[in-house]
Amino acid sequence: MLTIQDLSKTYADGTRALSGLTLSLAPGEIVAVVGGSGCGKTTLLRLVAGLDVATAGSIRLDGATIDGPHPGLGLVFQEPRLLPWLSIAENVGFGLADRPAAERRAQVARALDRVGLADHAGRWPRELSGGQQQRVAIARAFVADPRVLLLDEPFSALDAVTREDLHRHLLALWAETRPTILLVTHDVAEAASLADRVVVMRPHPGRIHETVALDAPRSWDAAAQDRNARTLRALLDQSLAAPPRPVAQTA
Repeated sequence: MLTIQDLSKTYADGTRALSGLTLSLAPGEIVAVVGGSGCGKTTLLRLVAGLDVATAGSIRLDGATIDGPHPGLGLVFQEPRLLPWLSIAENVGFGLADRPAAERRAQVARALDRVGLADHAGRWPRELSGGQQQRVAIARAFVADPRVLLLDEPFSALDAVTREDLHRHLLALWAETRPTILLVTHDVAEAASLADRVVVMRPHPGRIHETVALDAPRSWDAAAQDRNARTLRALLDQSLAAPPRPVAQTA
């Protein structure tokens, strides 16, 4: 499915954001990436999304190299990034211009219904709360039926109650078509609630400290989620405390 091999990124000023990162995601799997500041989480997501170019290594989707924006990839940012001059329905259907009008309307209506905004289709983005706007952004990402969905801390600015509500909407949409999801988050509890596996990164340069398969993923069992969160916090503490290892320079 999605394969990342020996991925490295060094910026023009010499900052080494990622070094030798290798990761494979299976179809329908949800993988979360957590780590401290400087571990390259967002850099990783930008490279997979084709918004930046790696210094070394490769990213492949079903064997095809990703070297720019790809129609099989969807992306949800930290902010909703809705177009203010379009209605909610028009924002959700923005990427479906090539579909017949009736099909586009049906898909948009279904996506809005799944995120609880069916009665907001004709409203403007400014009329919605922050949580509602992010629901629109999630609906827009899913409506195009991506094979891989990339989430860049999309719930970080929301309060705890709204965040949990959006988690449930996200999983309801995911359950219908089961795209592969790569989620970047700073929230260990969020990773414990949503992911099958969690990649714990270490910084300077960013690389994998450890990958852990979660106990009873997405069961909403409080005890299992607490165990998962405690495991992840311990690994995150280790990743931040570990002394830097020598890393070969990228040619």
